[in-house]
Amino acid sequence: MRALVIDDSRAMRRIVSGILEGLGYETQQAGHGREGLDVLETGWVPDLVCVDWNMPVMDGLQFVSAVRSNPAWRAMTIMMVTSESEHTQIVRALAAGAHEYVIKPFTADAIRDKLALLGLLPQEAML
Repeated sequence: MRALVIDDSRAMRRIVSGILEGLGYETQQAGHGREGLDVLETGWVPDLVCVDWNMPVMDGLQFVSAVRSNPAWRAMTIMMVTSESEHTQIVRALAAGAHEYVIKPFTADAIRDKLALLGLLPQEAML
């Protein structure tokens, strides 16, 4: 399975990618939403996108809207991984097309549990 991790913090990209790789994902990273779209436009289509909300150039909500407006990418599962914890923000992200929402700080188990809920936990990670 493939995952794209989009966050303007290099450390956070490493943390999320490390968790996903430990579960069996092949990952790519991007520093903001526009870079994330650039990855998708190369034809590398992930099963999962983990995207932060607050980033320069293109934020996570703009990224979600751009992905959802492209029919070729509509099947992608998007999980917001962000420090935005207000209920209204969570509702906005889900309404825009995100499937799940993880609030920073989080644990590896929290990511794993969300993936299981989404049906995106690779077989080897279930053992």
